[in-house]
Amino acid sequence: MLMSDNPQVIQLDPDPLAPYAIAPGWKVGDLLFLSGQAAIDESGNIVGADDVDSQIAQIMENIDRVLAAGGSSRDKIAKVTIYLTDMADFPKIVEARKRYFTPPYPADTIVEVNALALPDLKVEIDVIASAR
Repeated sequence: MLMSDNPQVIQLDPDPLAPYAIAPGWKVGDLLFLSGQAAIDESGNIVGADDVDSQIAQIMENIDRVLAAGGSSRDKIAKVTIYLTDMADFPKIVEARKRYFTPPYPADTIVEVNALALPDLKVEIDVIASAR
């Protein structure tokens, strides 16, 4: 990172990722880089174990919260990366894209993974957004 970009950590209070030694995200210039968001509420509890739709709803709340703390919003997301533990849930991801985003949709990558950080997590999403 260039020092002229003045990178700044995005701060949350409370910060549910603090116990895992993870920053919620970073602001570098006019871009926000969010850590992967999972279905963990502000108190650190898992939401919607074994329910992809509930997990996605919590993830989007988390994304909105981190974006707001970084001076941005969901409509400024340029790129999402989705980590899914079962690709059979892919149709739910397509539904969620239509529910939580509007055209033009963000660029997107989706990958299936064997597991996420905690056993009850089924999906994790990280984003890159504009902070302009």
